[in-house]
Amino acid sequence: MKLPVRMPLMLLLITATCHSLIFASERDTPRPKIGSNAGTLQFKDIRYLTRSLSDFKEPKAFVLIACNTTCPLVKRYLPKLKRLEQKYGPQGVQFIALHTGPFDSIREIAEFGIEHEIPFPNVQDIKSRSVQALGLERTPEVAVLDAQYQLRYRGRIDDQYRIGGSLPRATQNNLVDALEAVLKNEPVEVPETNVDGCTITPHNPQRVAKSVTYYADIEPLIKQHCVDCHRAGTEAPFALTTLKEVQNNGAMIAEVVFDQRMPPWYGGTSHAEFANHRSMTRKERTLVADWFQAGMPAGEEPDDPAPVVSAEVGKWIIGEPDLKISMLETHTLPADGYIPYRYTVLPFIFPEDTWVSSIEIKPDNPSVVHHCNMAAVSLAKKWDESNFITGKVPGSGPTMLPEGLGILIPKGSALALQIHYTSTGKPEKCKISVGFKYVQGKVQKRYRFLIIKNTKFKIPPGAPHHEVSNSKTLDRDAHGIGLFAHMHLRGKDLSFRAHYPDGKDETLLVIPNYNFDWQIGYLWKDQRNFFPKGTRVEAIAHYDNSAFNPYNPDPTVSVRNGPQTYHEMMYAFFFYTYADEQLNLEIDPKTGQAVK
Repeated sequence: MKLPVRMPLMLLLITATCHSLIFASERDTPRPKIGSNAGTLQFKDIRYLTRSLSDFKEPKAFVLIACNTTCPLVKRYLPKLKRLEQKYGPQGVQFIALHTGPFDSIREIAEFGIEHEIPFPNVQDIKSRSVQALGLERTPEVAVLDAQYQLRYRGRIDDQYRIGGSLPRATQNNLVDALEAVLKNEPVEVPETNVDGCTITPHNPQRVAKSVTYYADIEPLIKQHCVDCHRAGTEAPFALTTLKEVQNNGAMIAEVVFDQRMPPWYGGTSHAEFANHRSMTRKERTLVADWFQAGMPAGEEPDDPAPVVSAEVGKWIIGEPDLKISMLETHTLPADGYIPYRYTVLPFIFPEDTWVSSIEIKPDNPSVVHHCNMAAVSLAKKWDESNFITGKVPGSGPTMLPEGLGILIPKGSALALQIHYTSTGKPEKCKISVGFKYVQGKVQKRYRFLIIKNTKFKIPPGAPHHEVSNSKTLDRDAHGIGLFAHMHLRGKDLSFRAHYPDGKDETLLVIPNYNFDWQIGYLWKDQRNFFPKGTRVEAIAHYDNSAFNPYNPDPTVSVRNGPQTYHEMMYAFFFYTYADEQLNLEIDPKTGQAVK
């Protein structure tokens, strides 16, 4: 059948009408007018917490910039926005980078903030709600609110940059003009302007979910990514070993997996691959979301399901230790409140240099131990991180070295524990034991580390992005084993960089949204990273001493180095071996001592 000549035009009109309907449906409400009240809005910060404008303390105005991690105009305008924040921030203007990309994760948003050195908060819009409340349509469109959350300006930053090109300099400084008017409590002369940029893609939860069931799709993911911690006898708050347990926590699981809070991993996405990387892939996260959206169906249960083994009380992950040392005392802990660090020396002195391959710090009540560090001490040498041996931190397992490597505990040393306990809502008790496995066979290389620390800093009151850094230089060719960072509650991010003797630089790791509760080590695969003699390893940290930091003990005080969590620390560990070392030490498997 031959179509009439007018049919293509009719099809074009129908297609255009459908597109208009689609775009119209993306906005549930009319675009807010200038002068309307946007309310306090809601978004998530880089700590995965839901926040609002009311979490900022008494600003005179807000500048919200619609961002994503890919728009070229956002990137071109960031230097100018940072200069404006330096000028107007002290005058009471709060700048906020409002990330609108539906598939930009919180960790990716935090990493974008580090890459572009953005000093003001980067936040993630929740299901396009803030974008709709402000009427934003493109990135980097800005909205200016006054202290009462009234929308006073919406539009471009200025007229310099456009998608198709740019001017040598701006001829209209629209954002600056709007800010000056708001700060003077005067009407904004031009309250709305057209904006060039990338169209904001709305969050669209109405995607069609494929058929997903627990036994076919979700249980394998839970076993692979979750049950190491979420089973009986571990630090995790609940188990995820049965369908009922997973369904009972289904909404929370879907949320934390979507946010990439779980499985816990705080390393950036654009650097070296680490052997202990835990994150789910996007496909796996989508499966979890689809399953929850479909009502968490069970599917067909296998005839012979493999049981999940509980973490047995008293069982050692490293195997039965060759040497076990327990605290003499049992610590009694209060039901609530802050618990200062406890220190104790284990009742054993090593009679000779001793080589160990595995160490496990094992509390009898793991739910109360946030972290525990262990160091070698003697009559001549008190507690010091330079004597660090190993530690137990949230999300980490025991130290277990590959064949040929050994940790040296010096002759005459005792071992001291620095323990950070947390309250649980009821009185608790805890006693800690430490298990050691001696090196079997020969030690060829000693397990070593650099501590890159800075103890001379002073973080000003209210500072949202205070930088602290230091570096150390390798004195011999080395193979890297891994990296570890330690800060306290104001810690925001930390990056490791290698500056090689040939002049090249490399970012080894970015921890873009450091989390005090999840201090994870980052282990390279097979010690394949080679660092020549003279490589300078640098650690760069940022601290948030502002009121917007929800964990900040007191944003009104200057903060210095100190052991308690209301102090701060900047400790970056670089673990390595000497590349050319061949100790060839035969070790007695019964004592851990070198055979003479």
